[in-house]
Amino acid sequence: NINFLREKTEKEEKKEIFIRGNTANRGKAKGPVKVVKYSPDCSKIEKGDILVASMTTPEFVGAMRRAAAIITDEGGITCHAAIVSRELNIPCVIGTKIATKVLKDGDKVEVDANRGVVRKIR
Repeated sequence: NINFLREKTEKEEKKEIFIRGNTANRGKAKGPVKVVKYSPDCSKIEKGDILVASMTTPEFVGAMRRAAAIITDEGGITCHAAIVSRELNIPCVIGTKIATKVLKDGDKVEVDANRGVVRKIR
C-alpha cells in the first residue's frame, strides 16, 4: 500500500539525526566517525574518517591530514580547526555544541559543510 509506505518513510525521516553548526571550510564528505577526546586518540584516525572533537589543537594536525572532514563542538571562524581545514581544504563544520555527545565511533555520516549540516546515515 503506497499510503503505508509514504507514512513509514515520513516517520523514518523524522528520526534522522541532523547536527547544525557553522561552516569553517566548504565541501562535502561521507565516512565513518571517529571521536577524538584527547590528542593521543588521534592515532585512531585513518584516511577517510570523519574526525569529531570538542576542539582541535596543534597535536591534532596529523589526524586532520588523514580525515575526510572535521566536526567540532566548539569554535569560531578563527579557531584552530577552521584555520587548518582551510589550509588542508577539507570540509569542516564547527560550533555544533553536541557532535561529540550524539555521534559515536563507527557511525556513518554525511558532512555538508556548504550548509553547516551533518547528517547521520545508515
